[in-house]
Amino acid sequence: MIGCNAAQDKEQSPKRPNIIFIMSDDHAYQAISAYDNKLIQTPNIDRIAKMGMLFTNASVTNSICAPSRATILTGKHSHMNGKVDNHFQFDTTNVTFPQLLQDAGYQTAMFGKLHFGNNPKGFDQFKILPGQGAYYNPEFITKNEGNITVDGYVTDIVTDMTIDWLQNERKAEQPFMLMYLHKAPHRSWLMAERHLEDFTTRTFPEPKTLFDDYSGRTSPAGEAEMSILKHMSWAGDNKVFPELMDELGIPEIGFDKRRYEYESSRFTPSQKENFMKAYSKVNEAFKKAYPSMTEEDKMKWKYQRYMQDYLGTIQAVDENVGRLLDYLEANDLMENTIIVYTSDQGFFLGEHGWYDKRFIYDESFKTPLLVAWPGQVKAGTLSDELVQNLDFAQTFLEAAGVDAPDDMQGESLVPLLTGNEDKWTRDAVYYHYYEYPAEHMVNRHYAIVTKEYKLIHYYYVEDQWELIDRKKDPMELRNVYEDPAYAEIREDLHNRLEALRTKYKDNSQTSQRYIDAFMKDAAEGKVFGVTKEKVEEIKARRDLIEQNPFK
Repeated sequence: MIGCNAAQDKEQSPKRPNIIFIMSDDHAYQAISAYDNKLIQTPNIDRIAKMGMLFTNASVTNSICAPSRATILTGKHSHMNGKVDNHFQFDTTNVTFPQLLQDAGYQTAMFGKLHFGNNPKGFDQFKILPGQGAYYNPEFITKNEGNITVDGYVTDIVTDMTIDWLQNERKAEQPFMLMYLHKAPHRSWLMAERHLEDFTTRTFPEPKTLFDDYSGRTSPAGEAEMSILKHMSWAGDNKVFPELMDELGIPEIGFDKRRYEYESSRFTPSQKENFMKAYSKVNEAFKKAYPSMTEEDKMKWKYQRYMQDYLGTIQAVDENVGRLLDYLEANDLMENTIIVYTSDQGFFLGEHGWYDKRFIYDESFKTPLLVAWPGQVKAGTLSDELVQNLDFAQTFLEAAGVDAPDDMQGESLVPLLTGNEDKWTRDAVYYHYYEYPAEHMVNRHYAIVTKEYKLIHYYYVEDQWELIDRKKDPMELRNVYEDPAYAEIREDLHNRLEALRTKYKDNSQTSQRYIDAFMKDAAEGKVFGVTKEKVEEIKARRDLIEQNPFK
């Protein structure tokens, strides 16, 4: 009799949902029309918001690629999972949510960009790009075929692999968890051939802070090397032909020509022809304009070139998300499937004159998050709650009926998704960025963020605090830390920040261990984007500050 009741209960229990996790790399929320339609239309990504929930206050714990992915997989802050930056290796002894879902009977698969490791744990099938991967004719590390090279454009190829798995390898009797991970729109922004003619002729509105001079804030904003004008490369990023650079006497910026030559060397003859056809027109116009260009003109030109290529890569992402959604609808796979679209972090699209990410300013810190779950999430809803990439692991585990390990640090989004907002209690999130001195030179900092304020501590090299009023200063141009009118707010935020650091087990001793290990490698020339001379300069600055702490 007991066995009969158990069987009946099992029969009546809700079917575990499938999970499709779609993530792009460096996709700014400003470049999704569900958030803002000034730059581009993304009707297919927007479909997910129309079917479900759009989060307007989603953020990351550490705005840099590999650490963000490690946080997503482990449900732990960077200092707890050990992947604090792009330099140090991911600790593969970490338990990840795909492993737990696989153990619980889920069929699991990953296609696209993981960014670290070559044998992701917890997957029945995977085909992943090595490292950053390539836009054209990319290589893949696979579970069953060894290393392979596939002709074509990476965004299309990853989608082909994903749909092929759903069509031919998915087991109908099992729930599945599928990670569909795009390389785009990561630098160096090579769009598909079909979009070249269109996007290289478009003009885009400039952000209001394109010519920010960083006055009124702490020094790290001025020190950062992310300026579109000064640090974005002419050939590698903006597609100025190297021979034209030589003709016009334009000096290289960073790995300028090498970046260009690597990417263009991957083209087939027909791909090269289409690339040259589109960019020859760009270069001809630039050749005529360059001799009379002011610094302001160059900034405006480089911004437009950046947007054309960046947004061109997103066009292919949106088309391919549409292909996947169409497949799901055509094969009756929508009804019991959680579909998430997000990015590994935000990205600056000219705000503050920058590209890239890393800072806790909104364009970098906030990330797009759209979640559909037919039958569970009310269509067309919005949430402004403070959610993070830290929360994905526990969300998927709860949805699947799997207990989360005690050391996971996020909070399940299921209450928000299912209309039980009263069970959501978070009123602040914690952020910590580590990779300095390194490429882009964004200083180490940690912070507390509420819906109203950000309190930020830059702790290496200088020891500086920044307080931003998010409501009154949405463009984040003014540090009000020393403003007497904010004295009580500042004190309250300091107390809450320390409470968060205790809750998440972060402290200055942990930070110093990471600094010591990183600086040792940097001094030995092992850190990408920083010279030994720069390391000595940073150390000298730090020594001077420690000798004169009140100067």
